This record gives sequence, C-alpha cells and structure tokens, in this order.
Amino acid sequence: MRVAVAVPLALSGLVGCGSGDAPRVPQPTPGSAAAPAPSASAAPAPAGEPGAQARAVVRTFTDAQLAGQVLMPYAYGDAADRVDRTAAAGNQRIAGVDTPAAMVTKFGLGGLILVAFTPDDPTGATNPATNVDDPKQVRALTDGLQRAAGGLPGGAPLLIGTDQEYGVVTRVRTGVTLLPSAMAFGAAGKPRLTEGAWRAAGEELAAMGINLDFAPVADTLGPQGSSVIGSRSFGADPRANAAQVEAAVRGIQGAGVAAALKHFPGHGHTTGDSHDDLPVVAQSRAKWAAEDRPPFAAGIAAGAGVVMSGHLDVTGLDKGVAATFSRKIMTDVLRGELKFTGVAVTDAMNMPPAMRWPAGEAAVRALNAGNDLLLMPPDLAGARDGILAGLKDGSLKRERLVEAVTRILTLKFRTAAKTRPELSGLGSGPHVRAVGDAAAAAVTLLRGRCSGPLVSGPVTVTASGGRDAARIALVKALQAAGVKVQAAGGTVVHLVGYGDRQTDLSPDAAITVIMDTPQLLAGARSPTLLATYSSSPLSLTALATVLAGKATAPGRSPVAVAGLPRSACVK
Repeated sequence: MRVAVAVPLALSGLVGCGSGDAPRVPQPTPGSAAAPAPSASAAPAPAGEPGAQARAVVRTFTDAQLAGQVLMPYAYGDAADRVDRTAAAGNQRIAGVDTPAAMVTKFGLGGLILVAFTPDDPTGATNPATNVDDPKQVRALTDGLQRAAGGLPGGAPLLIGTDQEYGVVTRVRTGVTLLPSAMAFGAAGKPRLTEGAWRAAGEELAAMGINLDFAPVADTLGPQGSSVIGSRSFGADPRANAAQVEAAVRGIQGAGVAAALKHFPGHGHTTGDSHDDLPVVAQSRAKWAAEDRPPFAAGIAAGAGVVMSGHLDVTGLDKGVAATFSRKIMTDVLRGELKFTGVAVTDAMNMPPAMRWPAGEAAVRALNAGNDLLLMPPDLAGARDGILAGLKDGSLKRERLVEAVTRILTLKFRTAAKTRPELSGLGSGPHVRAVGDAAAAAVTLLRGRCSGPLVSGPVTVTASGGRDAARIALVKALQAAGVKVQAAGGTVVHLVGYGDRQTDLSPDAAITVIMDTPQLLAGARSPTLLATYSSSPLSLTALATVLAGKATAPGRSPVAVAGLPRSACVK
C-alpha cells in the first residue's frame, strides 16, 4: 500500500494553474487535429434530449478531444486552481500540470474522481491522495472543476465521481448523513428503506457537486466470502441482493446522481484481491448466471447509468483474461446478453492487473474490450497518446471511440439536467430519519434474549484497537437512551469491526457486537452476540436502543455464521 499524500485545508506555498510539460501527441492525421485550447468563447452545449445533444457534440470533436473524454484520473489538491507544492508535484507526476483545473483543461477530460486515503480502507492502495474533507470544501472544488470544463469545446459538464459506498469505503465522512454498509441493508431486508436511504445519500452527493457515485456494490458473496468486498456487499443471496441493488439504484438516480454497479461480472466468489493481483473466480458459466448475474441484471433493469468492470479472471466466461480487457465479457455478455446501454467504466487502471502493459496499450485494450471510460490511468499523457496512436495505426477504430464518448456525453447531459440541491439539506431531519430507519432495521441478535433490556446496571464499553470513535459514539448513544455508562467495572459491551481477528475478541465481554461482516462472532464466547454490520453513528444509535430494551433487533444476517442462526429471534 502506497503512502498517502494528505492535502490539508490550510494550504501553504500555494501554486496557481500551470501548463507543465508539452503533451506527447502524435502528428494528427487529416480530420484529427489536436484539441484547440479552451476559451471563454467555447460553443455552448446544444439543447435537446441528452442523446441528441451528445451526438451533436461528438460530431465536432477531433481525435484528441475524443481521447480526453474517455479519461477519468484522480488529482492532488483540495481546490481546483490553487494547491500547495506537494499537491502540485503529485499532479506533475500524473499529468504534467500543477492543479486539477489545469489537468481538466490540458487533456479535455471527460471526468475526474475525488479520492481519499484512510488506512482501514480495502481500496486504499489505489488512492494515494486525499482531496475531500467536508461538504463546503467539496462543493467549492467541484464548482471550480466545472468552471474549467465549461471552457472546453462542446460545453459538456465534467463527470465528477467518488467511491461513496458507505461502510468501510466512504470518501466524504464529515458533515454528511452516513449510511450503514451495504450488508446492513441486506440484514434489514427492506428494499423500501434502502431506496429511501440511498435517495438521501444521492441528494447529499448532488449538493456537493458529485454527479457519479461508484456504488452500489452488486457482488454476491460466496461461501468463503471475499475479504476485499465483505460488508460492501448486500450479502450471499443473489435474489435478495438483486432487490437491494435495484432499490439503491432507484434511490441514487432519483436524486440525479448516476449509479455505478460494481465489480462486473462479480468479485464475491474469490478470496483474491484485485488491488494486489488478478483474482481467479473459478465458477462455471451456469454458476455465474445463478449467483452473480442477478444483481447486475436487476441494477441494469433499474436504469443504472454505469457499470464498472472488475480486474477478474472469471473462468466460466473468459478463462485467463481479466474482465476489464475481455470483449467476451464487456461486450458479448454486458451489452449483448444484459442489454446494458450506459457507460462501462474500468476499475482503477493503476491496479496491478491493469498495469501489465504501458498505459497507452492498456487504454486501447480496455476500449476495444468495450469499456467507455478509463478510471485512474497511472500515466495520463501515456494513456491519451496511446489512444491517439491506436487511431493512427488502426488498432483502435474511431467508431469505437465515438461510441464510447457518445455514451459518456449522454450521461453527462442527463445528470446536468437535474437541479442541484443546496448544501443546507445535508444532515436534514428527513435524511437522518430515512437512514436511521434502515440502520435500526439491520440490527441483528445472533445469540441472547430477544426482548427487554440486554444490559442491566452500569455498562462499560470496550473496543478493539483503533475504534475509539465508535466506542465513544456508543457511549453517548447509551447515555442518551438512559443507560448508565462507566469507564470500568460495568457490564462489558465489546465492539469489533473490519479487519479484526479472534485475538481482538474479549473473553470477558457479556455482549460482543460486530460492526462488519459477522463471521467473527462464531468464535465469541459472550452470551449475547449482536451485529450492526457498520460503525456509522446511526447504526450505533440503533444498537443503543436495542441494548436499552427500547427496541428489538429485527435484522437477519445476510451471510452464514458457523454455529449460529441468521437471527436468534427472527425466523
């Protein structure tokens, strides 16, 4: 895992927009001139239906402008046009410019992903920067990025995405209504609540200027689970997952934010991690169709705007070839069988399975497979130049690139048609109620008494290492519920979470609570076992009400736990 470069809000040594090194563009062939420098007089986007707008704009694009639209890198810096020297150095490495805005302008980018590094994030290896902090800062950043995009030919807005899955993969953590993990929604088993919570999340993302959320995770967990997916998945039942994915898509997109299903064709049936190497998904085609296909099919039927390809060797579909680079998977299966007509985006191109080739060759391979948008290329100029070289030597057909850009522009014009909410709606009462209802429905009792208070007398809350925030949140929630809490000597409620092992359990705890996938509870000795699947504040508030006897635990574990029922109380 690479070391993070955090960019604080209090910046020193600010650097303005810079042009950086000259791009390495091959000599253009007739009809494919390099992109002109954007200006304030760039033609506005044509009016009309999004698809018609996209087709009209694409007809005016040069090859270089087409190439820029399929690129979606990350950038360093928490402001669009002013960054500190550390961030400028990072942007120079990626793109030969100083600032995110200059990156958009120089390459005529189709999109940019906002990133954040946290040490307990399973996707942290691909996120070496942090450029999000709180909603006000994110809104200022996205406004600045859109101003830069507004000066580009064609007048199309920028796709601004982020991985706001909630649970262990959450980019913006402060000032927003935090949803529980996907697995919590699976435990609740109420798609109506899922849709309402994700609608609230979508409205908050839209208010921050984010128009693409790389969520929901549509992976179905196999019997061995998948440590990199874990509670990011709704669970192990394909049909139940399909209903949850459909609801989440309706919620996100009902707020005007594009949803992205991931990781196609399914990352849940492998113990490998595509952040490290190419995992093998050893399923027959029939098993894939029964177990992994349904959630993706449901999300596509619900109108998901984006599907993300996984760096996965799915042997039953195209043995030995990563799905991202497989035409059989990304075109024949996704387009032909599942009838997906939206934007196909690669998983991060700075992950090892995608870095087997130089950035330019990898870009051409991914586009030829059927991807439209290339996420986080490690060398932006190299990816762009490889696309242009592919057009010149015929290894990439211009029609394929035009098709990709038309899909991207259609999505951008569609999301731009939605009125953006104000930041004042973040954390609103309706949002908190929608998310809180889902969190409360997820709490699961796997062992213990099904009614009445689960604690009596003073309570002492303990937690495995590094979970002080969750411990303090539960203490406050218990106190608000009328439970006396003391530092030591009370009935022990012990919290464990993502990445914990048997040694993190407390043999003396009366109650053990898992805030992630529940399989660890199989080794817990506590007479009372609970799962929230999440350490979000609203999940811990819901837990406190159950411990205090003011609510029951209505959830059922969406994955099997050895020696324990899905619920001790709910059949």
